[in-house]
Amino acid sequence: MLRKPLALLGIVGLALGAILSWSSSARADRLRELVEVAGARDNQLVGFGIVTGLAGTGDDVSVPFTQQAVLSMLRRLGVQADPTQLRMRNVAAVTVTATLVPFAKQGTKIDVTVASLGNARSLSGGVLVQTLLKGGDQRVYAVAQGSLLVGGFDAHGLSGSSLRSGATTTGRIPAGALVEREVPTSLVTDGSLHLELRTPGFTVASRVVEAINKKFAGAASAVDGGAVAVHLPAGYETRVVDFVAALEDVEVVPLRPARVVINERTGTIVAGGDVRLSPVAVVHGSLRIVVKETPTASQPTAPFGQGTTVVTPRTDIETSEGQRSIAYVPAAPTLADVASALGTLGLSPREMASVLQALRGAGALEAEVVVE
Repeated sequence: MLRKPLALLGIVGLALGAILSWSSSARADRLRELVEVAGARDNQLVGFGIVTGLAGTGDDVSVPFTQQAVLSMLRRLGVQADPTQLRMRNVAAVTVTATLVPFAKQGTKIDVTVASLGNARSLSGGVLVQTLLKGGDQRVYAVAQGSLLVGGFDAHGLSGSSLRSGATTTGRIPAGALVEREVPTSLVTDGSLHLELRTPGFTVASRVVEAINKKFAGAASAVDGGAVAVHLPAGYETRVVDFVAALEDVEVVPLRPARVVINERTGTIVAGGDVRLSPVAVVHGSLRIVVKETPTASQPTAPFGQGTTVVTPRTDIETSEGQRSIAYVPAAPTLADVASALGTLGLSPREMASVLQALRGAGALEAEVVVE
């Protein structure tokens, strides 16, 4: 009888096999899903800030940089405070991160993520004070401020009991930052665009060039396995945006890598649709060792009570080896066949992970095995 995870894997494989047989085996994707236009890229921003208004769940006095940040903020606001009089439980030091999307103009609002730096228990109900967000060049590109949205909660009782759900030390501020500096972008270099493949490969680059040249004859050429240069056709010299929009609708048949991903912590196995299996014989057996320790009391035999009672450990070791069987796995050209063939072994997900790695080592599994 097959175990439940393998039975489910077989059902999923059969369903995928039916879908693959119903649809075309080479599904085309739009070019926008495969490439990025060089020059139009995201930029990461980061800043250090303070969250105020917490209900006693902020940093305590053992976090020195929180106190220093509060004193610095008060000085900028014209307030001179005595450090010994500060009570920090309603304030928390945080890092603020954001992603500056390409072509963002001054005044554009972007989302920010806030995370605690000290020992604050929760940021729920807090307000982020104006924080400067800098790029990798240490220049300020945005300013963040606003109320936090925290997904989890943290409740404490008077007796010391507590209940927590989700992450309470991180939060988001939708549209919480204003862009103050634009990032200059240049899409055209020497009359050409450069398309950067998200998954580099010579086959994919060749297919991209072929698909573009079918729509714009002679416009594309491969720079290497990760980039394609596209010359602006006549009439598009001043219409770069229109040309890029037309390129994004070009359909390309991508290369689907044959890959099996194994997560050893959770026992999850995910196989791609192009995984193939050659005929192979599999021998699988299990060795079980059980060690039992039973403490026993040893009574003295000396007369007149001169001996003492002691506890001596008793160890029993049992071994049992499962019956080894040889299973012949036939060739499997599709994912449904692979699931059905491996399902006949009746293995658990963790045992299946070991078998898959052994099959890959023997050259019978035509796929890359990734262990996480």
